[in-house]
Amino acid sequence: PYVIVCNHQASLDLMGMVEVIPDRCVPIAKKELMYMGTVGWACWLSGIIFIDRHKREDAITVISQTARTMRRENVR
Repeated sequence: PYVIVCNHQASLDLMGMVEVIPDRCVPIAKKELMYMGTVGWACWLSGIIFIDRHKREDAITVISQTARTMRRENVR
């Protein structure tokens, strides 16, 4: 398993990154993107994992659950 960290500058950069990351890679994005109309729908439908950056404990919980799933299912 591996993690790719990208420091994008705009919300729409995420859509471009989806084209260059490996097929089985799932991006993690800030929860605010979910409420951006068409961009939010596209992100949600593509399986992006959303984290709430303002609630540190919730973000850690989501990332921890994702890591456990990766280990359990032997997914990259």
